[in-house]
Amino acid sequence: MTAPEWAGFAAGITTTLIGLLAGFRWLVKGWLNELLPNGGKSLKDQVTRLEQRLDELIIVISRK
Repeated sequence: MTAPEWAGFAAGITTTLIGLLAGFRWLVKGWLNELLPNGGKSLKDQVTRLEQRLDELIIVISRK
C-alpha cells in the first residue's frame, strides 16, 4: 500500500471510532439522566417514592 492509501485507511478507522464513541457517550448520558431526580418521572424519583412509602408502612405496622 502507498502512503495515501494508508492515510485514507487511518482516516476511515479514526472516523469510525469517533462515531462509535460519540454514540456511546450519547447512550451513557441518557442512562445517567435516569439516575437524577427530575420532578417525578425519573427512575430515581420512583425509587425514592417507593422507599418513603415502605418507611411509612413499616411505621404503621410497628405501631400495632
